[in-house]
Amino acid sequence: MATDAKRPKIDDEKCVLDPLKNFLLWCDSVKLTLSDKVYLSKEGTAAEYGMLAEEDIEEGHVLFSIPREVLLHHGTTKVKKVLEEGKTSLESASGWVPLLLGLLYEYTCPQSHWKPYLSLWPDFRTLDQPMFWSEEERDKHLKGTGIPEAVKTDLKKLQDEYNNIVLPFMKSHPDLWDPEKHTLELYKSLVAFVMAYSFQEPVEDEDEEEEKKPNPPMMVPMADMLNHVSKHNANLEYTPECLKMVSVRHIEKGEEVFNTYGQMANWQLLHMYGFAEPFPTNSNDTADIQMSSVYKAAVQAAQSEADQRLLVDKWNMLCEMEIVGEKGVFIFGQSGSLTYSELYTTLKVLCMPLQHFEEFCENEGWEEDEENEDDKMEQALSFDGLTGLSAEWKCLLHAAAALTLDSYSEDVEADRKRLEDQGALAELSSRERRALHVRYGQKSILQRLQQLTKPMS
Repeated sequence: MATDAKRPKIDDEKCVLDPLKNFLLWCDSVKLTLSDKVYLSKEGTAAEYGMLAEEDIEEGHVLFSIPREVLLHHGTTKVKKVLEEGKTSLESASGWVPLLLGLLYEYTCPQSHWKPYLSLWPDFRTLDQPMFWSEEERDKHLKGTGIPEAVKTDLKKLQDEYNNIVLPFMKSHPDLWDPEKHTLELYKSLVAFVMAYSFQEPVEDEDEEEEKKPNPPMMVPMADMLNHVSKHNANLEYTPECLKMVSVRHIEKGEEVFNTYGQMANWQLLHMYGFAEPFPTNSNDTADIQMSSVYKAAVQAAQSEADQRLLVDKWNMLCEMEIVGEKGVFIFGQSGSLTYSELYTTLKVLCMPLQHFEEFCENEGWEEDEENEDDKMEQALSFDGLTGLSAEWKCLLHAAAALTLDSYSEDVEADRKRLEDQGALAELSSRERRALHVRYGQKSILQRLQQLTKPMS
């Protein structure tokens, strides 16, 4: 393949023009070692860049090794001293500001140590996360998925972060940053870059009682070239000297090497990384039901004003107990409820008779005396266990699923027909196709929930 990048020779005249070859030359120079059994390519991969097996690879093989000093973060960037001195003024909810300021500097510095790495992305908008879509596109294709709301929150936060923290800091260091060059638009693009490509080293649990803050994000050259699938074949390992990508199963010649970004639902993958796994391949896909939808379903089923007033008291009690919240969600996966403890308690309280609720209030909840109560709740709210629920509980779940399905701009059948028609699917734009996989993955879970809680006729 013309675009395959194995180990290039140093005198390769095309390396100046070919970012991928230039990057691999840089890898050699910084002792980032790549196994002869893999190569980088822009062809035959799931996204723009990817890694393929040159030959069969056994489980446990080190695909590449990255020295710690090659990682790009606030402690390795050329402006690390300034960032360290000003760290108290750079604190933010995201915790990303020091890295982003380092990236603003390194990305626009022609002499940057990481230039060959950062040159792989001449335009971060090609990542095409929904934050780069128009608001109209997000509402049209992603309504009901939770993504438009998440993007709106992201854009507001990053704008506030830039104006209130980043801009004043840059103005106090005009020798390093220039607001004319280091604009809000570039900051937004770098936020997208960090969302899609950064890694967070796991926190070591030496003292379980003391909850440690998560490590800040960092850029990991080479590791971020690997694409993600839920059924991955490689994993990143952290050691004091280096980071290593290791195969976790046998990989056949020609097969793509996939890392995992964690157990991510399709809406999370599209929101953060700009892609979605084709339906039905994502075993980690989920669908959310707003907690308030279960309450609405209960109100709609109430037989009298007295019942409705009682529901208000029950809901307020659940809010006080922090079991539910106005913006909270109940999450369903491929096998049933993933938030079964909260959902079980909610259904139990909303459906309990007045006398039981009064006792519940007097006791400030209940004391569970069953050792396997957690297992019992999980089983009851699994898709295998739903048929055993009381008619009242099933009615609430059925109605809440219906309310959620109504929030999408397209109905289930229209999306199903699009997915099954290969001709129609091929005519969709990349954005429309990714949005379809997100929507239908969620709807199929909700539809299954509906079918299993359907009232007996």
